[in-house]
Amino acid sequence: MTTPTIKAPVLEMMELLEELAAFSAPGAGVSRLLYTPEWLRAHQFLQERMAALGMEVRRDEVGNVYGRFTGSQTADKVILTGSHIDTVLNGGKYDGAYGIAAAVTALHYLQQTFGQPLRTVEAVAFCEEEGSRFPITFWGSGNVTGMYNGSEADSCSDSRRVTISSAMEACGLERKPGKGPRREDIGAYVELHIEQGIVLEQSALEIGIVEAIAGQRRFHVKVGGTANHAGTTPMGLRRDALAGAAEMLLAMEQAAVQTGDPLVATCGKLEASPGTPNVIPGEVQFTLDIRHSEAEQLERYCSGIQAHFERIADSRGLTLELTATLATTPAPMDEGLKRLLEQISQQQGRSFRTMVSGAGHDAQLFAPLCPTAMIFVPSRAGISHSPDEYSSPEELAAGLNVLTAILYELAYKES
Repeated sequence: MTTPTIKAPVLEMMELLEELAAFSAPGAGVSRLLYTPEWLRAHQFLQERMAALGMEVRRDEVGNVYGRFTGSQTADKVILTGSHIDTVLNGGKYDGAYGIAAAVTALHYLQQTFGQPLRTVEAVAFCEEEGSRFPITFWGSGNVTGMYNGSEADSCSDSRRVTISSAMEACGLERKPGKGPRREDIGAYVELHIEQGIVLEQSALEIGIVEAIAGQRRFHVKVGGTANHAGTTPMGLRRDALAGAAEMLLAMEQAAVQTGDPLVATCGKLEASPGTPNVIPGEVQFTLDIRHSEAEQLERYCSGIQAHFERIADSRGLTLELTATLATTPAPMDEGLKRLLEQISQQQGRSFRTMVSGAGHDAQLFAPLCPTAMIFVPSRAGISHSPDEYSSPEELAAGLNVLTAILYELAYKES
């Protein structure tokens, strides 16, 4: 494999990142929730920027924005690259937006340097991925890949009881009869993203080549006991829901450590009732978030933990309700594209490693449908979803040039 020397304009990408960060609700960091005024302004700005760079621009029914350079081989499927433009509340300016700014910059550079591609290339800004305003994630890519059919817009509402449909209408978006935003013309999808973890920084590596996006299981757990007086109830006669929950969570952690990487298991929320210092907790509710890149290992761990929880509850005379609230399957990335990214990294003299993504990304929805790849660059201290989110210009530039090179291979070379 021989790819021409790639020197994509880093300054152009950095300026676009800064300009996108300005579209934010007041407050710390960047807040750009789906279908809000700041979200709409960012999308309008992005469409104008894409058009000024000579791209064919369109916005689909849910608000995904595409900038295209049409290839000479029009019968071939589209090479798609990008990420999501929405943020969490008080997030950073790199998550999602970096992948968009890099995609636009890379395609503009390739068109200016090498002319018309063989295969059509598109930069996409997915309207939503985070689930920060509405209790639904991947609304943008989910409509493109067929995960959603649009009916969810009428039943899903935010904390102010505004439905997705109403919010879309306020942004000038209208659902139409027919297939909607779903696409079947995508030949490959490549996403560039900050790692949102500490692995690359700790390893002093420039590039992470994602081998799989972890599958995820979430549970809501309710442990029932007997609320009673803290001073008059002997220890041997208690049915303490909190003590039982604590034993369960310790067992969960120990089992996760024993299973080893890349499995992770987290309790992110715990509430004890009645929550009074001198009353034994009669009920505890907590959440579980469990992730692994291999479906069999993920299922085995979850089944084992549930059985362990039941044994603990029985031994303490407690009741147990465990309800599944989310189940996503692991998404392996394309082997051929992973090898290509390794070759590009070696050719550019960049240090790299393959790795599992514990966080979810739009790429996981494309993986079952077309060859899909993800590229990571380091995140300072692993911080993300925060105003303190940061990757250096040099780190961002490395990712941009690797992305540009793989897009050249996919769009400009005969297959």
